[in-house]
Amino acid sequence: MAFKPLHDRVLVRRVESDEKTSGGLIIPDSAKEKPAEGLVVSVGAGTRDDDGERIALDVKEGDKILFGKWSGTEISIDGEELLIMKESDILGILS
Repeated sequence: MAFKPLHDRVLVRRVESDEKTSGGLIIPDSAKEKPAEGLVVSVGAGTRDDDGERIALDVKEGDKILFGKWSGTEISIDGEELLIMKESDILGILS
């Protein structure tokens, strides 16, 4: 199923974190926090300003992003867990 977010919303796939710490300790699944990094899957067309002109989003499909811990709404599309959030919930683009 294809999904296109509306307005200034972004569809994000979480990026899984490493299972080991930098010191080499293995982190069990029960102790892992959900990652706050993701990959942009799809973006909306943007919002409109007072004159009706479209304001484009700063993120695009394929961008690796950092978002707040409690940002977005979890949804399931074709059995895959994704997040949908407003662009304002995105803290930055990772390079």
